[in-house]
Amino acid sequence: MKADVIVVGGGIVGAACAAELAACGLTVDVLDAHGIGGGATAAGMGHIVVMNDSPAEFALARASRELWLSLGPRLRARDAFSRCGTLWIADDDEELDAARAMRDVFATAGVRAHMLDRAALRESEPAVSHAMQGGLLIDDDAIVYAPAAAQWLLTSSARIRVSTGCAVHAVDADGTHASVTLADGARRTASHVVVANGLAAADLIAGVPLEAKKGHLLITDRYPGTIHHQVLELGYIKSAHHARGTSVAFNAQPRPTGQVLIGSSRQFGTLDPAVDMNVLATMLARARHYLPGIGALHAIRAWTGFRAATPDGLPLIGRARFPDDRLWLATGHEGLGVTTSLGTAKLIAAQMLGEPIPFDMPDVNAFSPRRFAQEHADG
Repeated sequence: MKADVIVVGGGIVGAACAAELAACGLTVDVLDAHGIGGGATAAGMGHIVVMNDSPAEFALARASRELWLSLGPRLRARDAFSRCGTLWIADDDEELDAARAMRDVFATAGVRAHMLDRAALRESEPAVSHAMQGGLLIDDDAIVYAPAAAQWLLTSSARIRVSTGCAVHAVDADGTHASVTLADGARRTASHVVVANGLAAADLIAGVPLEAKKGHLLITDRYPGTIHHQVLELGYIKSAHHARGTSVAFNAQPRPTGQVLIGSSRQFGTLDPAVDMNVLATMLARARHYLPGIGALHAIRAWTGFRAATPDGLPLIGRARFPDDRLWLATGHEGLGVTTSLGTAKLIAAQMLGEPIPFDMPDVNAFSPRRFAQEHADG
């Protein structure tokens, strides 16, 4: 039976798009070369966080977090959804000023956030270094185990059919239908195709400007109560979006299992999945600056993953070609794929069905792949 939509990619973004389109009454085939919830989805932290690096990112992250908070009570225990909040740590007075500025922006948008002085920080997170100056607590941020959540989303409707071990070799479209060609030469058609397979989208659609950002994570054995919130340094924002070369920033998460998940790093110009021990050592040294006792914890595993990033740091959400094609892109989210997956799905469905975007966006074209089209670059 021909589907209305084929979604290429069974990570958290592809799964969210499939669930949203199915909820709109469409039949959806999801094709993944490996398994559901793999790739960047399996490699990441699953942090659901409001970020405000740009007005468009802020709007999408804020709306997406609200969708996650609404969805949370329906998720299973194995999805590990927890409304733990995010605590941004200020190492000095300059970062404390940055925290206040972030609080003011969030307050204007109705995002709950409040400052912690040094005493309140010690009370909230006793394991954090007492040399820290304070912090900013974002109450409603959360975490989720994204691979399991992707699987759950894909079982949310009988209109969704999933095929794993199903590598897509090419995609195409004309004015009446879209199609995918599989690695074995088989061809499937639908009214629309959504390409949501991360970095591999560039192999299917020419001119997609994606760059791999390699990251490391490490997880400890079970030490319940070590930290209570997702804890990050305020310098993480600069490292995440603006640094070039290799950089690290402190980022730690309390898992519901009692384990501590520690990050993070960014490397450019490599697709080697091996753990780089020098980068890992630098990352852990950074973590000890903020959590002095972290070195006493037993680590059980370290791994890497690759974030799909665009030149301007914003994802590609919308028609892949213009003026009116049936190929769609939902990729390039870099480190915010889990956070913004549900909002991305809303944007794709609204555009595909010709309906209004269901949340406020300062620029409805901010994520359009058209911003990188050659004719606009030349103009």
